[in-house]
Amino acid sequence: MTVRARLEACWRALSLRRGPAARALLPLAWLYGGLLAWRRSAYRSGRHQPARLPVPVIVVGNVIVGGAGKTPTTIALVEHLQRRGWRPGVVSRGHGRAGAAPQAVPADADAALSGDEPLLIRRATGAPVWVARARAEAAQALLRTHPEVNLIVCDDGLQHWPLGSDLRVAVFDDRGLGNGWLLPAGLLREPWPSTDAPRAPQLVLQQARDGGPPPAPLAGGLPAFGARRSLAPRAVNARGDRLALESLRGQALTAVAGIARPEAFFDMLRARGLRLSATLALADHAGAASLEQALRGAPGPVLCTEKDLVKLSTSARPDLWAVPLVLDIDPAFFAAVDERLGPPPA
Repeated sequence: MTVRARLEACWRALSLRRGPAARALLPLAWLYGGLLAWRRSAYRSGRHQPARLPVPVIVVGNVIVGGAGKTPTTIALVEHLQRRGWRPGVVSRGHGRAGAAPQAVPADADAALSGDEPLLIRRATGAPVWVARARAEAAQALLRTHPEVNLIVCDDGLQHWPLGSDLRVAVFDDRGLGNGWLLPAGLLREPWPSTDAPRAPQLVLQQARDGGPPPAPLAGGLPAFGARRSLAPRAVNARGDRLALESLRGQALTAVAGIARPEAFFDMLRARGLRLSATLALADHAGAASLEQALRGAPGPVLCTEKDLVKLSTSARPDLWAVPLVLDIDPAFFAAVDERLGPPPA
């Protein structure tokens, strides 16, 4: 485990309970809350106005920090909308990428320039994806380039005020609200429940993982739906070859993950009956160089996440396999989305 990943893991552990370490960070959390309130007042007073687009905008994001499952939710939502007859495009910040200007994400993009999650969404859905620090600029560029797009999905934008939205989805995992405190004393990016209508979330999706604890209860009184995360029965490599996980049972495996919660991935592999002789936990959005360095000399076969695989070339190593995540969402969630959007335009 890298130093950064170890520090992130320690902070995540302290943010789940109201212990002495979390209490020591409360003054910083109060300062953070004050900055949020100041920013909120700028929009409530009309000094700043969110950009409104000529098409509906759905925002999918986290109220808690890291690893709650917003990107798999975005992929599942885009695929549902495509089946319904919508022509969605996706915009994202592109965390970890170089640059801030609007940029298209082709399927063969370099993850260092596009960000790993936008590239994963592009390859999984085939929908046009644009990234920019200012999501409204990314959306406007996308609509100019793809006039057929009639709906925008914003990946990770609940705390991004400059882009107006029509529907907002908050994604949680089994951690619930953590200890209920704001960053850095807790997991919350913003107070919960939010009262900042119309930018408050309108739907809640709470995910549990196979072999993991049940989701912690949430307050807020919003329509809430469940989802279950599991691993696909087959792994895939950078060339598109597939391998049944069952065939790896009994072998000594190495697992690597550069995601917000590496241990969750490792635990899911173990729950599938796989024996991990070594685990390599890297920081979230770890770049290709960090992944390649961690894999150097690691005994194979090696298992990773899809988010890691998009950053590595086909020549990284032949025994590297990504295990896709399968997200089983309550159909009532999609029905609630459809009800709020109405039918797609003819």
